[in-house]
Amino acid sequence: MTFLGFDFGPRKIGVAVGQGLTRSATPLITLRAQGNGPDWLRIGALIREWRPHALIVGLPFNMDDTEMDWSPQVHAFAAQLGERFGLPVHLIDERLTSREAWRQLAERDRRPPTREAVDALAAALILETWLSEYA
Repeated sequence: MTFLGFDFGPRKIGVAVGQGLTRSATPLITLRAQGNGPDWLRIGALIREWRPHALIVGLPFNMDDTEMDWSPQVHAFAAQLGERFGLPVHLIDERLTSREAWRQLAERDRRPPTREAVDALAAALILETWLSEYA
């Protein structure tokens, strides 16, 4: 089974694709917001291309296990994904995924990574976390 993972941000959304069999994910792209919201056309194109069984969205938490102040935007994005595309949407704790993505990319490339690369890799880490726990 194929899954798409999302690292939602108000201005950019990292996207990754993963497989339930291997429980691994690959960064795909970072999409920029269009107007005041997500780039629904590009998200729809990715969903048509990959035909995922479900969509996984990272939910930001503070270190004290409370949701971050902008978590309502993530909940709204997840709800819109489900409504627009008729697919199951699962939320999972994304705590420290951007930091880990930054670390991995800096170590691999030996130079500061781009924000777009960090967001896409964070989406892959979010998706791999979900796959390891639920797939």
